[in-house]
Amino acid sequence: MDRSLAGREYASHLTDADLRLLASLRGSGGHPDGSWLRGDPDALLRLLEHPALFAAVTGPAEGQRGWAVPASPFLVFAVFVQRATAELASMDYVLEPTGLRQRVPLFDAPALREFVAEPGRRLFLSELLASFTRVTSGRYQVRAGGRVRTRRYSELDPVRLAGLLDAVPAAEQPGIYRRLGDAALFLTGVFPSYVTTRALGPFDAARLLRAAQLPRDERERLSGAPALDLLEHLGSRWYRAAFELAPVRTARLVLVGDVAGRFRQARRVLNHLADRYLLPPEHPWFAPPAP
Repeated sequence: MDRSLAGREYASHLTDADLRLLASLRGSGGHPDGSWLRGDPDALLRLLEHPALFAAVTGPAEGQRGWAVPASPFLVFAVFVQRATAELASMDYVLEPTGLRQRVPLFDAPALREFVAEPGRRLFLSELLASFTRVTSGRYQVRAGGRVRTRRYSELDPVRLAGLLDAVPAAEQPGIYRRLGDAALFLTGVFPSYVTTRALGPFDAARLLRAAQLPRDERERLSGAPALDLLEHLGSRWYRAAFELAPVRTARLVLVGDVAGRFRQARRVLNHLADRYLLPPEHPWFAPPAP
């Protein structure tokens, strides 16, 4: 996704207050209401990359998390992603979750820098985080054994969410696959300890593998994989299915296909964001999934 298109997509998420905040970074130049930024996507991207934006959104004391100004969650997440981009530019390694509150250094920072260097991927991560500030759940009906049964689903439960694939027409399945990929990326990126310890039991893992319609030998190979590795593999596959099954491949879907091939890098960038910014004890942005 080129910078101009990415800038326009950012603008579609930003509130008027967000634009005023961005415009204030220009000092006395330009129109203070910031509305002009909607028609100048390149300038908007430059302001999102402005080194002073982080302090403007979070306040002068990084540890306070007091949110000195009104900003939409999307803008806050976009600022966090941009902050991580700047941090990765000078890092040699990034911590990798290996268990409950356990981290080991992996020297893969160059691959993560390459991932966030593309503005469309930074947009993708910002949209993903904003989309989970409210989690959709509900009920649907399926016919099984000659009877109509009611089942529940939640966007934070990949096993139940995958059940929707049997209940929706083929035309709607790409959207379900996309959200399954989102759920896998969000859970492994923001709550890796939860995924490692509680997200999937053997029965649920087997259900997901069957629903993914993997070849038998691949199912057998993955059946004993750690939950983090399994969701990483399935998340990539779900994003690819969303891209391949869609009747029209928009620029947004091309980006989904791109992230499918870089799922691990996306997950690792989110791990860094979660450790640094998303889950501070005094002001966590997300509650842990229900057990």
